[in-house]
Amino acid sequence: MRLVIARCSVDYIGRLTAHLPLATRLLLVKADGSVLVHSDGGSYKPLNWMAPPCAMAEIDPDETQAEQGVVAVWRVVHAKTGDSLTVAIHEVLHDSAHELGLDPGLVKDGVESHLQELLAEHIHTLGHGWSLVRREYMTAVGPVDILARDHTGASVAIEIKRRGEIDGVEQLTRYLELMNRDPLLAPVTGIFAAQAIKPQARTLAEDRGIRCVVLDYDTLKGIDDVESRLF
Repeated sequence: MRLVIARCSVDYIGRLTAHLPLATRLLLVKADGSVLVHSDGGSYKPLNWMAPPCAMAEIDPDETQAEQGVVAVWRVVHAKTGDSLTVAIHEVLHDSAHELGLDPGLVKDGVESHLQELLAEHIHTLGHGWSLVRREYMTAVGPVDILARDHTGASVAIEIKRRGEIDGVEQLTRYLELMNRDPLLAPVTGIFAAQAIKPQARTLAEDRGIRCVVLDYDTLKGIDDVESRLF
């Protein structure tokens, strides 16, 4: 990634036209070819940008630009649309390049545990008369997220994922095989719960008699507990 802090003006020409007058700004040139223009404000959103696929060329200013104090020009053109972003640089205050390497992506720690906490608190959303036995019920191959009882008093093992995939179904299947060997719990049925469940995972789960439930995080978080309210 290249970071340049410069006094510059910016012009965008394409489906719309936009002009940023001369000011000090942060220019980011990413490895994927994207170019972003930031000010010292506005949170994370750039003032203007060009997304890939695009090509950038650094060229010398023409005579008129040079007379106006321009020392370099960036011209960025989108490969498909032909839209162009032109940065006229008057003064470079900082210019550096850094190799960031492969990014592993955003890991949302805590999302699954928070879903578990919310579903345990509002276990009745799975059915009238349901009750929580405990969270993190330990088995010989690891803890199942929630052990509950349905309206008949039968045991239900619930595995929670942010994204429901086949691996999660296999995991719950292993838990159910072990739990159904316990005469104090058996028969134990399963629920595979996630914010989104892939079709292949749903097919496998339903083939094994496992119920699939799509969880709405915002709904669970915003459930109004009438019994706990003062008014």
